[in-house]
Amino acid sequence: MRADAKRNRDRIVEVAREVFRERGYDASLDDIAKRAGVGPGTLYRHFPSRDALLDAVMQAWVDRVTDATDKALVYEGSPREFLVSWFETYVALISLHKGGPAKITSAMGVEDSPIATKTRVLLTQTQRVVDHLRAQGALRDDIDALQLCRLAGGVAVVADQGGLDADATRPLLTVLADGLLR
Repeated sequence: MRADAKRNRDRIVEVAREVFRERGYDASLDDIAKRAGVGPGTLYRHFPSRDALLDAVMQAWVDRVTDATDKALVYEGSPREFLVSWFETYVALISLHKGGPAKITSAMGVEDSPIATKTRVLLTQTQRVVDHLRAQGALRDDIDALQLCRLAGGVAVVADQGGLDADATRPLLTVLADGLLR
């Protein structure tokens, strides 16, 4: 890829990240192109679909998920504190963009979703959390990683759509943790 083409591509991804954060994932791609200072044709050459652009925007997020899980797994506290902390991290990860919690949570476990590769990464990292809690004998036997993702995602959707901050969301996550632990 030529240097100017790479700059255009990187600029489009950066602007799309900002626009998605401000207006949600349904924001106009033409507006993104205009704000990035490129024509719609340039945007569509790099990203032939909204999903292709979304995938590029989410790549940095995938790296964040892995890093956040690594940090969470070294937490030294009770299983309850650990799980609440993980849920807070999870909610923050899927709430980076307006509308993100609903899009990601509804795609969880849907193999033909356009963002299935990203949700699999999140599910895999949540499985590490489940394994950690199971090794401590702290998690109920009938709970799996997909359920954790959907439950925490549901709280994130309510927080996103209701404009709740972390202080208002934490009690909800605490109730979840209490219901999932032995």
